[in-house]
Amino acid sequence: MPFSHKRKKTRPISVGSVAIGGFAPVSVQSMTNTRTQDVAATVAQVKRLEAVGCEIIRVAVPDEEAALAVGRIKPQIDIPLIADIHFDHRLAIAAAKAGADALRINPGNIGGREKVKAVVDCAKDLNLPIRIGVNSGSLEQDILDAHGGVTPQAMVESAMRNIEQLAELDFHDIKISLKASDVYRTLTAYRLLSDKVDYPLHVGVTEAGSLFPGIVKSSLGIGMLLAEGIGDTLRVSLTRDPEDEVRVAYEILQALNLRRRGPEIVSCPTCGRTEIDLIGIVDKVEAALKSCRKPLKIAIMGCVVNGPGEAREADIGIAGGRGIGILFSKGKVLRKCPEDKLIDELLSEIETL
Repeated sequence: MPFSHKRKKTRPISVGSVAIGGFAPVSVQSMTNTRTQDVAATVAQVKRLEAVGCEIIRVAVPDEEAALAVGRIKPQIDIPLIADIHFDHRLAIAAAKAGADALRINPGNIGGREKVKAVVDCAKDLNLPIRIGVNSGSLEQDILDAHGGVTPQAMVESAMRNIEQLAELDFHDIKISLKASDVYRTLTAYRLLSDKVDYPLHVGVTEAGSLFPGIVKSSLGIGMLLAEGIGDTLRVSLTRDPEDEVRVAYEILQALNLRRRGPEIVSCPTCGRTEIDLIGIVDKVEAALKSCRKPLKIAIMGCVVNGPGEAREADIGIAGGRGIGILFSKGKVLRKCPEDKLIDELLSEIETL
């Protein structure tokens, strides 16, 4: 499939205040890993996620206490909240009535048509969308038997069955996800489904792993889909602090020129000419700018001779030498600085910008 930045137009829905589908910006989601029943811890984590750019948050609702906690969490956060439900339709209804902005269910494991209808009726009454979440690990047994196991085609058949079940109830305010931990299976499933429906798609590679394998799998799977115009919301799944998920999500969007949020740091890979602690400087600057929203291009280069020229498009940058460095903008030197003042001078200039 050829590379294209042309987005596929999908039918628009809203999760709280966030528009999804149509040609709305691809939104960034994450999920709390606190116990939802611990309202204080959950709110604190959501606030940290808001600060780094999370636009929609999902919380696990494994029991009635968690469902009721949704009602105490919602007034304390500023982004829409999705309640994640499995097996018990009563929890979906309780979370919806408590104030959730959307529900994530798999109709196939909620417990039959009447229970699905009860959830749909509640969603209609409260004007809430539903995400049909299909995972490779929870496909219906008859579909697994028919396809000889978990295949992209089996995942799509499961999604279509669930879509049709909601359509029979005259409910169309939905988005869909088709996640597997295998990148190729995920890509193929989303491509197949995208050709069949115009519902907005939530993309991601589930159970992608720890930091490095998770970043690679997510960048390949999510990045390739977005490059083909497929995907309206995304979550990067990492066995890490959810803040890392949000950061990686924006790096993927920024690399594809789909979204800009906060600085883009350009830094050289270091070589034998590097005479400053370039890795340490980059780490410190990234940490200092974690909550910065201004879309600046910042260069941190290890060579005074080549640095400004190689990063001439940067809004602001530093290049280091032995004991001294330079501050530059758009390839032009602004001033020299002692090495131990480079970070402070850079951050001060960024603050001015």
